[in-house]
Amino acid sequence: MFEHLFSSLSSYDPLLIYSLIILIPFIENLFPPSPSDVLIVVVGSLIVSGTVNFFAALILSTLGGEIGFMIIYYFGLQTDRKLVHTGKLKFISPEAVIKAEEWFVKYGFALILFNRFFSGIRAVISFFAGLSELNLQRTILLSTLGGIIWNAILLGLGILFGYNLHVIDQFLSTYTYGMLIVTVLVITFLVVKYLIKRKG
Repeated sequence: MFEHLFSSLSSYDPLLIYSLIILIPFIENLFPPSPSDVLIVVVGSLIVSGTVNFFAALILSTLGGEIGFMIIYYFGLQTDRKLVHTGKLKFISPEAVIKAEEWFVKYGFALILFNRFFSGIRAVISFFAGLSELNLQRTILLSTLGGIIWNAILLGLGILFGYNLHVIDQFLSTYTYGMLIVTVLVITFLVVKYLIKRKG
């Protein structure tokens, strides 16, 4: 997959590549999953050939992800204010929201900082950040910092491995599956713990 994407992108105009760098991370927040991580790694490989600039790619990929993050954050904020506590949303009970808010108050900002590292559930984190009404300025600061760190790592992988993209393909696939397994286990544990406590 990496090799095919690399050969396709390398033939594009740099302006189009830069547009994709900001667009794909943005879309991922609204309609997950999307191959934003894959794209950023391939862009790192294009830096080696001089097709794109490292700092421009880092800024644009972070900006795209941040705009998408804040849109979902705002949706979560508005959902909390208008619907959830009235009990009108059948799939989210007021009790579950209160529990989520308490959890985000306790761990929320750490999740915001490292949200880009949680492939597949980034939109969930941003939604619950808004739902829990986390401080806007601090949320923007930490989510932007997390985006910079994660995108720098992905671009660095692309630069480091150059054209040996199959190595990165295997690494990211293993990482993504591993994170999904850990996430499912953690969520299952929290749900079971909540149900046991509720029955007790």
